[in-house]
Amino acid sequence: MLRASKILAALSVSLLLMVTTACAAPTAAPPASTKTAPVTSVTPKDTTSAPIPAGKPVAGGQFNKFFPTNSGSYKSVFAQEKTGFAQAKLQNAGKDVAVISISDLANNPTAAKKYQASTKKVAGYPAVEVGKTQSAILVGSRYQVTVQSTTLTQGDREAWLQKFNLSGLAQLK
Repeated sequence: MLRASKILAALSVSLLLMVTTACAAPTAAPPASTKTAPVTSVTPKDTTSAPIPAGKPVAGGQFNKFFPTNSGSYKSVFAQEKTGFAQAKLQNAGKDVAVISISDLANNPTAAKKYQASTKKVAGYPAVEVGKTQSAILVGSRYQVTVQSTTLTQGDREAWLQKFNLSGLAQLK
């Protein structure tokens, strides 16, 4: 009986850590690698590393119009919305294939530091890879756009980043 309770306690702690880690904001993890695959040539739109404007973050609902539109069997299902953040599940034929999000870094300028050393660009914006499952770009020196998936390749994630309305997002104040 004592052994069973120890196993149950260990499983509970493991589950708690897994859930806490999975729910953490995408900006919390440092980039695991700077190795990148070639990206198709695009006209740069935001090549400066200007400081992030301080101030009040944008309401999360204002981000929804910048997410990729539903196309074919792909659909964005909004999952979370709060001040400075919006997140959706990207589904293909009803199955989750990725988590996509936009974060306002206005109150977290240190989160943008990882983009300052980036030599990679996606759609003209500074890009980083976080581990093997997450691709992100910094738009307008303020908004982090992220695609996280265990099934999509890096190229697929970068293609989905380009499906956001990035030029519209860059204009958001």
